[in-house]
Amino acid sequence: MKKNDWTDTRINNTGFDGNLEEDQVLFAIDLFALTANNISYCLAGDTLGYWQFFPATDGYGRVPAMGYANVAASNHSEIKVGDRFWGFYPMSNYLIVQAGNVSASGFSDAVPYRQTLAPIYSRFDNVNANPLYEEAREDQDLLLRGLFLTSWLVDDFMFDNDYFGANSYVITCASSKTSIALAFTAQQRGEKKRIGMTSEKNVEFCQSLGCYDEVITYDQGRILDNNDTIMIVDMAGNFSAMQDLHEHFADNVKYSCSVGATHQANQKDFNVGDMNSFPGATPTFFFAPTQAQKRTEEWGSGEVQKRIAMGLKEFQIYSDNWMEISRLKGNKQIDETFKRFLNGNIPSNTGFILSI
Repeated sequence: MKKNDWTDTRINNTGFDGNLEEDQVLFAIDLFALTANNISYCLAGDTLGYWQFFPATDGYGRVPAMGYANVAASNHSEIKVGDRFWGFYPMSNYLIVQAGNVSASGFSDAVPYRQTLAPIYSRFDNVNANPLYEEAREDQDLLLRGLFLTSWLVDDFMFDNDYFGANSYVITCASSKTSIALAFTAQQRGEKKRIGMTSEKNVEFCQSLGCYDEVITYDQGRILDNNDTIMIVDMAGNFSAMQDLHEHFADNVKYSCSVGATHQANQKDFNVGDMNSFPGATPTFFFAPTQAQKRTEEWGSGEVQKRIAMGLKEFQIYSDNWMEISRLKGNKQIDETFKRFLNGNIPSNTGFILSI
């Protein structure tokens, strides 16, 4: 995909001679999810390094996605052909990685150019070592795990900072799965009110979810009680909605962050720097791996993974009530579905699982 024109896509065919260097592993990518998160990866590709995970040339980028892959060939004694791994993959048939930090639970891609990138995205988890893995829930796992991780870390970050003194969340793009995951996680913790902002067509759907205390449209930010103290979590990149909230609540905006940008048509909306003049807390970008690393240092990686996994399990069960899954196969289907995401032409309750 062209970095400056996402409708310009191409398919590259690369040969493989069958030889792997020491510790290299060849993955055959089986399935991957396409969600609004992928749009956010593209928008923040150069800023946060997402384009660097799977480098391309000529101004193109390979879109990262959460997926499952099987080991097709291995030149590492502890990684076996046929083993199945969950991880961050390109939208491709195959991927060669350099195995490092190998354990029973998985390994990391130790290729040199990844060493400056967030380690959480370089990890591949062996399904055989995951006690909560269910083959029947692979689709849900792909659609929800990555975004749930982000949402869980947002709520944990707010809790870790005593919610910056705020009483309520205001969550934009309330119909997105990432927003739903945040509202669900905050509801499970049971400490703060959750207000969802969405388009008029999605109000009824968001109300039916049961995880929001209140649902309003993007143009209704100024009807909220501005004596309340709020944390804004912007999943939409909706500049005007953010401006309304900041001007209406002013100093009662105790924290404001951007997590995604589903309203990507005007890409400058994703630049939180344009919002520096807003009253209240200065908008910032929330980078989930930073909070993940903090908790790993405090609790240990095993405890972090356990807490997130248990929350994800509950969220998957909750999603049975509202999410429908669509499986599509082939380059044409992938291209068409991605462009539907760009145009905002995706039902809120649908999740897409793709394969080449």
